[in-house]
Amino acid sequence: MPTLTDLVRDQSDLSREDLEWLQALVSDWQLLADLSFADLLLWVPLRSADALPADRGARAPAVDEAVPGWMAIAQMRPTTGPTAYPEDLVGKVVRTGRRGLIDVAWREGRIVREGDPEWGSGIPVREESIPVRRGDKILGVIQRSTNLSSARTPSRLELTYLQSASDLATMICEGTFPAPGEEPNMVRSPRVGDGLMRLDRSGRVTYASPNAQSAYRRLGYPADLVGESLGRITAELCDTGEPLEEALSVVLSGRAPREVEVESRGSIMQLRTIPLVVGGTRIGAVVLCRDVTELRWRDRELLTKDATIREIHHRVKNNLQTVAALLRLQARRLQIPEGRAALDEAVRRVGSIAIVHETLSHTPDELIDFDDIVDRVIAMAGEVSTPETKVTPKRTGSFGVLPAEIATPLAMALTELLQNALEHGLANRFGTLEVAAHRHDQGESPADRRLVTVVADDGVGLPDDFDVESSNSLGLQIVRTLIVGELGGRLDFRPRSGGGTEVVVDVPLENGRPHPSRP
Repeated sequence: MPTLTDLVRDQSDLSREDLEWLQALVSDWQLLADLSFADLLLWVPLRSADALPADRGARAPAVDEAVPGWMAIAQMRPTTGPTAYPEDLVGKVVRTGRRGLIDVAWREGRIVREGDPEWGSGIPVREESIPVRRGDKILGVIQRSTNLSSARTPSRLELTYLQSASDLATMICEGTFPAPGEEPNMVRSPRVGDGLMRLDRSGRVTYASPNAQSAYRRLGYPADLVGESLGRITAELCDTGEPLEEALSVVLSGRAPREVEVESRGSIMQLRTIPLVVGGTRIGAVVLCRDVTELRWRDRELLTKDATIREIHHRVKNNLQTVAALLRLQARRLQIPEGRAALDEAVRRVGSIAIVHETLSHTPDELIDFDDIVDRVIAMAGEVSTPETKVTPKRTGSFGVLPAEIATPLAMALTELLQNALEHGLANRFGTLEVAAHRHDQGESPADRRLVTVVADDGVGLPDDFDVESSNSLGLQIVRTLIVGELGGRLDFRPRSGGGTEVVVDVPLENGRPHPSRP
């Protein structure tokens, strides 16, 4: 289904600034739908080239001919009442004259409420049209449709909702909602059903819904909110002896559109203020509130957990470095060359794991930029190569970001393969040693998303009778266990074109969490 942006760009003459205004409106119009107990449809005029041919014999529409037709680019249903249009109407096109109230609202720049209920779908629907204004320009028309099948005498809550909806509709018509310059509301803000308060010009509460009253009771205010200054009582409830945010009283008096969070007695409440400015005069405000105590405590627990995990990785890294230092010290005291070489290999293996844990101690999400890991492993292999070898390993391609469950065994395997190439393929000679990464993230199925790594050297090559499965080399056994057994990948040793050896390591990415490569 095409997006609002696609429809506006393809079917209308609206500018980029107009589109941004409509996006800001649509990101926040659930509020209007819920306060109105009505469905909302946003119509924009089609450009002239998209005019529909007139029906043969049809009466010419008695409206502005500059508007050939209308397209519905967005739709919103209420959460507070029954919908009037269960079907999806986005993308629907109508000719001028087929929606009379829309034509009048567009032509006269006013909210149109005339007309009897329509019964086209078998239920009575009251239609209203609200022109959407930005500055001196009308961008489109909101069709507000109320399902009257369950109409009854409205309660005080419903009357407050409807009056607030009427004020917001007037602000849309006057171009003051959404607030000019305000960022689109893309995050989870309080909704009408979470709790609503209506303020007068002085910031005093004229109505508080039962949910709003309950939220303030959890903050520690047991009395009725009606008649009280919301900014004052909220500041008193949150008085912990520390300086409060200066804008808190301004926001909660209804003079500025903003969201804030307040905390008292272990409860946390999210508040959103929408000033009501009608005819250029501030008449009051609507304040939405939502108890977010459980959400915030869960967020804090997650942050504490992440910090604990990072600290654990840091301590594991320190412990591994201590073990490596002890092994290195022990190797220096050994007089047996084979024993010293074995301890040196153990130091390198421990070091490769320590590098991964060091990186994890700085990341909150267990995802690692593996290019940095490989570069450090390559540098470590180059440092321990003999002076006679004269080889400087290098990396080509990008590994991207990998989860820790793939990064740790892969780092160990690459350490072994690099060391094996330096000790056997390039011993006492000049040569090249390259680690090449080829990441495939765009497959149609998870099985197609793989990481292929090639460790290539131009050394002496493989023995004729070489078989990795029957090899008694501890390093190669470790590599095979890590790649095939732990990661479910494939391992292939083969002669390199032009001489030398290539080791192909092919591991799937679906075992971890696939993550796009960093640029």
